[in-house]
Amino acid sequence: MQAEENTLEEIIYEAEVEIRNADGLHMRPAMQFVDVANQFECDVTVSNGENSVDGKSIMQMSMLAATCGTKLKIRTEGADGQQALDALRELVEDKHFDEPAPGEAKKN
Repeated sequence: MQAEENTLEEIIYEAEVEIRNADGLHMRPAMQFVDVANQFECDVTVSNGENSVDGKSIMQMSMLAATCGTKLKIRTEGADGQQALDALRELVEDKHFDEPAPGEAKKN
């Protein structure tokens, strides 16, 4: 009996998100992003159109220098990629990294 090769390709998910918090992707929100990304087994890649970085690396995420209004493409590859993408999209676009949007009062 011959063993079959596993020819299943990894499933890839992609979404574009917009940084909407007033201070952009500085170190605290970048760390939040990395923390969420590291909860999943899949690979996470983030691109700003010029650079593509590992979404699980704080050093690489900080290189994106994403300010308010910057559009980022998040790409996940792996079995739990859809769950990771959903969680990251919620963090960026719905929760805004728990920071104010432009024009909103800062939290004390």
